[in-house]
Amino acid sequence: MHIFYTPDISQSTYNLNEEESKHCVRVLRLPIGTLVNLVDGKGGFYTAEITSDNPKKVSLSILEVNREYQKRNHYLHIAVAPTKNIDRLEWFLEKATELGIDEITPIISDRSERKVVKEDRLNKVITAAVKQSIKAYHPKLNNAISYNGLINSAFEGDKLIAHCIDHDQKDFISNLVKPFGNYLILIGPEGDFTLDEVNLALNKGFKALTLGNNRLRTETAALATCFEINYLNR
Repeated sequence: MHIFYTPDISQSTYNLNEEESKHCVRVLRLPIGTLVNLVDGKGGFYTAEITSDNPKKVSLSILEVNREYQKRNHYLHIAVAPTKNIDRLEWFLEKATELGIDEITPIISDRSERKVVKEDRLNKVITAAVKQSIKAYHPKLNNAISYNGLINSAFEGDKLIAHCIDHDQKDFISNLVKPFGNYLILIGPEGDFTLDEVNLALNKGFKALTLGNNRLRTETAALATCFEINYLNR
């Protein structure tokens, strides 16, 4: 069944916006009477029927609502340095959404090669992945923030920083956190975090994380942590 992202849905009827209406009628060629699914990004999963096939404003009648659809038993926030090649960050956002993630923050650190990101474009990647993977919750994408700004922001839960610097305190995710928690994980740029940045994080209560002996790209490391947290909470 086809699925549409409808973040502002609140009534027993709903009109798709012009972009989604055109896709529904002219690309998918769905006629009146077709059943479709809607997700609002806040846990609502809807079954609806097409009642009007206007390509500028498709009308839907809501038949069934499922609240907190596939609600997750933990909360994962990954703060990651944007990659020089933005396609790699988009790949991470797509795959992390499919696996399960709640919040993403682009962080600008000392060695970041990319200082600016276009959040609107990245949000479209996330939305497409939400629909493709039938997720009722839309991950929150924050505006890019400085490393120090992120480090000094409030967070209730387990805080980890992954880095490649030799450090006796580094350990694996499974040894650092317990299931069903809230997690904030920092992933650095291609050149890694600086020693000063790592020490600052440790002084702010972060735990040093290792992802093993393999040297991983930024987006691979971020996805690896996403997988491990989801596996821990399976």
